[in-house]
Amino acid sequence: MASLQTTLLILGASGDLSKRLLLPGLATLLEVKEDWEIQLVGAGVEDIPDADWKRLVHDAFEDAQASKNEEDEGASGTATLSKRLQDVVDASSYRKADVTSADDLKALLADCHHDPAVYFALPPAVTEKSCAVLKDLDLPAGTRLALEKPFGTDAESAEHLNDLLHSFLPESRIHRVDHFLGRSTVLNLLGLRFANRIIEPLLSSVHVERVDIVYDETLGLEGRARYYDKAGALVDMIQSHLLQVMAVVAMEAPASIDADDLRTQKELVLRAVRPWGGDPLTAGRRARYTAGTVGDRQLPSYVDEDGVDPSIGTETLAQIQLEIANWRWAGVPFTLRSGKALGAQRREIVVTFKDSPHVPDGLTGVQRPDRLRIWIAPDKMDLELNVNGPGDPYTIDHTVLETTFNPGRLSAYGEVLAGVLEGDATLSVRGDSAVQGWKVVEPFVTAWKAGTTPLDDYAAGSEGPEGWDNIDC
Repeated sequence: MASLQTTLLILGASGDLSKRLLLPGLATLLEVKEDWEIQLVGAGVEDIPDADWKRLVHDAFEDAQASKNEEDEGASGTATLSKRLQDVVDASSYRKADVTSADDLKALLADCHHDPAVYFALPPAVTEKSCAVLKDLDLPAGTRLALEKPFGTDAESAEHLNDLLHSFLPESRIHRVDHFLGRSTVLNLLGLRFANRIIEPLLSSVHVERVDIVYDETLGLEGRARYYDKAGALVDMIQSHLLQVMAVVAMEAPASIDADDLRTQKELVLRAVRPWGGDPLTAGRRARYTAGTVGDRQLPSYVDEDGVDPSIGTETLAQIQLEIANWRWAGVPFTLRSGKALGAQRREIVVTFKDSPHVPDGLTGVQRPDRLRIWIAPDKMDLELNVNGPGDPYTIDHTVLETTFNPGRLSAYGEVLAGVLEGDATLSVRGDSAVQGWKVVEPFVTAWKAGTTPLDDYAAGSEGPEGWDNIDC
């Protein structure tokens, strides 16, 4: 008998999220969890014949397997689908459905051979309407729900959605997905911090000058105006992903890596966060890209992208400075930055240490502080140190110690699906933290909507606006 029997029911299965991320993630998971019995059921507004649905799933699985083979063996090209994956394709099904209709949802649940994990690959407003209908249905005992960000549009709506979900399911079976921190990344950060006596005692206001968490993308809007033009960089990346990264970097050691212990420590960090200096006007900056060249691509100005409403004033680059007002971190600025159409991709956490309190007379050349630099996807670490140089031993040089973390066996969405299907909420955002994330950014959102914070410009392909502290590389 399989160690796990479950049905993955994807609502919005014909959409981009499902085809590009969920189905390939499921393929990597199936190859690793060989004893899991997973039935795949898809639903959406499109009328997709059975053969076309199976071809869609087959192609997504094939692409994932080819990518995995290329990573492992350096081979390129297509891959023949394994029997394991082909069996799941053959047994999968698709149903055209209105996911806000009680009758259609009942029919979909009837198609599930096992307790379902319902994944909402849908716009947030449709997801909420669907949940309101599910509330009044007789759900299988082990039903789990997986919801993509954004979770609500502000703290009040997030609390309302929490109340709706909690009215028919316990928190342990609600998965608010944040794929940005795959399980391997979380564990790598925890291992680095709490399994090393050399590292952990240094991570506090006693020794740390500043912490920067950066997610710069070279991609532009890429046809996402319908969502992005109403969200912007602050809500799209900082409110969810980067606050979660910050919480893992800054939290106290959990008693265990169980979901409850881990998520409680993250929530305690988020409760202590406030704008640096208490003023969102001075602690936040925003900007929007103009026409420029990124690599070999010519990008138009954001306001000229299809579907963009220039009057909204959406930012494509957001940078906010925060303080974690607790014993460990009081007085240390945490800068969170994310933007699109920038000249180089950066996904990193940079911990800059304070200068040495005293360098003995006779030693010269100290120019840069020590830094701990952690990259996300792929996960690796640099420790930048001042050491005696190879020429004149009285001159200090800067050197780098580097290592690569274990990347894990699954893709980010493979990790997410593993947690959802087996009921492990480690990678999920708890309800109170989803609300608290909105509370952290709302002072900035309010100021930016009021127009009190300037909307600067930067050319696509640049490091950012002139005059900004673009965070030392």
